Amino acid sequence: MAKVINGKSIPNMPWQDRPEGCDDIFWRYSANPVLTYKDIKDANSLFNSSVVAFGNEFRGVFRCDRKDLVPVLYKGKSKDGLNWEIDDEPLKFENTIEGVPYVYGYDPRVCEIDGRYYVVWCTGMANWDPTIGMAYTDDFETFYQMENAFLPYNRNGVLFPRKINDKYVMFSRPSEAGDGSRGNGSIYYSESPDLVYWGKHRLVMTPAVGWQSYKIGGGPTPIETDEGWLMIYHGVKSTCQGINYYAGAMLLDRDNPTKVLYRTKYYVLSPREIYETTGDVPNVVFPVSTLCDADTGRIALYYGAADTVVGLAFTTVDELIKYVKENSF
Repeated sequence: MAKVINGKSIPNMPWQDRPEGCDDIFWRYSANPVLTYKDIKDANSLFNSSVVAFGNEFRGVFRCDRKDLVPVLYKGKSKDGLNWEIDDEPLKFENTIEGVPYVYGYDPRVCEIDGRYYVVWCTGMANWDPTIGMAYTDDFETFYQMENAFLPYNRNGVLFPRKINDKYVMFSRPSEAGDGSRGNGSIYYSESPDLVYWGKHRLVMTPAVGWQSYKIGGGPTPIETDEGWLMIYHGVKSTCQGINYYAGAMLLDRDNPTKVLYRTKYYVLSPREIYETTGDVPNVVFPVSTLCDADTGRIALYYGAADTVVGLAFTTVDELIKYVKENSF
C-alpha cells in the first residue's frame, strides 16, 4: 500500500464505494453534478472550482461565469463537501497592488502550505492578457492579493504543497496565444524562494498522442506519496467538431518533480455523461482539486464538466498509482 506523505486525515470527506460492475479507474458520484449555476446568484455557470479540507469542514474558491459571461471568483463553505453555502458577492481582496489589476478570475487552485492557503488562478493584465494570479488566506474570510507569478500568456498554475530543496514549486502552462487556441501547450516547472520571484524554468512534459495530443496542463495540487508525487492533469484533443478535454495522471520524482517516472497513455476520466458532453463548452472534464484522506488513501476529485457544472469522482491512491504504472508510456 502506498503511503501518503504529509497528508491529512479527512474521515468526513465525500465518498461512495465503487459501483458493482464498474471497472473504471475513477467512478462518478451518483448525484452528479454537485454544483450548478443555481448555487450562485446571477450565475450563468459554475465550474472549474477548488475545494480543500478546513478543520472539520470544507472551504472552496469557485469559478462563476456570471450572466455577462465574465469569469469571477467566489468563496464558499460546506460541512460535508457536497452541500455548499457560496457567498452572493464575488471574492474581494483586502489590499491592492499597483500595476496588478484583478480584471477577472477563473480556474482557481487552492493549496495549503504550512497552514496558509494559497489561491492560484488565471487572471488578466493589460488587454485581458491571461497570466497566473496569486493570493493567500488564513481563514477563508479575508484574502490578500500577491504579485502575479508570470508574464502573459500563462495558465494552469499548480503549487506543490511543500518546499522542495528549500524552494516553492509551481507547474504552469505557457501558451503562444492568449486564448490557447494554437495548442502545443506543455507543462513547465518553476521555483521560487519567496513566492514572488520565479525562475529556473524547466520543461516537464509535452503533449503526446490521442487524447493529450493538442495540449496538456496541470490539474489539482499533487499528492505526495512514498512512491512519488501523484498528479492528475488534463489533456486536450482537437477534433473536427472542436476540442475535447480529458484527465490523465502521472507520477513524479519526490526530490526532482521535473522527472516524470510514469505517465498514463490512457485517460483516467473522459466526457461521457450528459452533463459532461452538453453545456457551454461540450465534451469537457477538467480536473481542478482533490480531497485525499491520508489514513485510507481515498481520493475525491472535483472537476469542471462542459464548462458549466462541477462533477465529483472517486478513486484511491493505490488504485491510481497502480494504473499509472501499468499503463504508462
